[in-house]
Amino acid sequence: MGVFVYLPLVLPLTALPMARLAEQHLHPRSATRLLAAVGSTLALCSTLCLALLMVVGTAQLPGNPLPDGWSDPEVRAAVPYEEKAGLIAIGVLAAVVTAWCSMLLRHARTRIRAARALPPSAGDGFAGGLTLVPSPHPYAYALPGRRGRDGRIVVSTAMMDCLDAGERRALVAHERAHLAGRHHRYLLVTQLAARANPFLLPLRTAVAYSTERWADEEAAYEVGSRRAVATAVATAALVSHRPPGPAVLPAFATAGPVPRRVAALLDPAPPAGLWPPASTHLALAAVTATVGTAASALSSLNATVTLVGILHAATPL
Repeated sequence: MGVFVYLPLVLPLTALPMARLAEQHLHPRSATRLLAAVGSTLALCSTLCLALLMVVGTAQLPGNPLPDGWSDPEVRAAVPYEEKAGLIAIGVLAAVVTAWCSMLLRHARTRIRAARALPPSAGDGFAGGLTLVPSPHPYAYALPGRRGRDGRIVVSTAMMDCLDAGERRALVAHERAHLAGRHHRYLLVTQLAARANPFLLPLRTAVAYSTERWADEEAAYEVGSRRAVATAVATAALVSHRPPGPAVLPAFATAGPVPRRVAALLDPAPPAGLWPPASTHLALAAVTATVGTAASALSSLNATVTLVGILHAATPL
């Protein structure tokens, strides 16, 4: 295994420049998918690294449930760098798994509680499962469906009163884009990744922003006016309040840097390709992200194969 087993723990440091450049220069749809894929890969490699170290650490504990051969001096000599770190990895991996379970449970409870609290969708002239909630507080958010069923768009009557007809269309189109794109899944993946390795926190922030920008672009295409969506975002941001209780998706015009979203909508539509125009710093960032992710995956694979071979040889038939 050697010191290379630690690479997956530190290589997610490349997430910061990668997130900055992706959200600034890629189409938000491409940025969301790319960052979610890279983040999940780095998180899995980091967690696998902790699991391998935990096996080594557990083998050093007296009375462990593992085969006796795993704690032989020959095995310890084969993994000299990981003997002490393995003991620390036990607690770290336990904390990661606990954080994952806690977040998934909270996520599920929030969706169930929010769905039960809403009245049946009323026929209000809008398609897409729009539910108007009588409330003096302006807010709007998308609630994903369960088990493949369509989600619902929740808007307070106060928010509707603050917008004109064109802005209402933009708001509903924005929230519908969240549901159609399954943006909550990308958010969930990056949230889990950030809990696996704190170095991936920039990816979580970048994906939260890029999903909003993705929905903005889809709404602008559907409405046919980028300025109308920009006006709706700006107006809603001035009057908006957080909805009662945590939302599964960020509330309309309250998540992410609103001025940046408005400025992006006032500019021409970004190119839809995966790769941005060629430039030195973007090419360097792409190479760094590719090399970092590949090195993390290869280091994890190498450590796994090495440790499996050592433990297999030490396991009595």
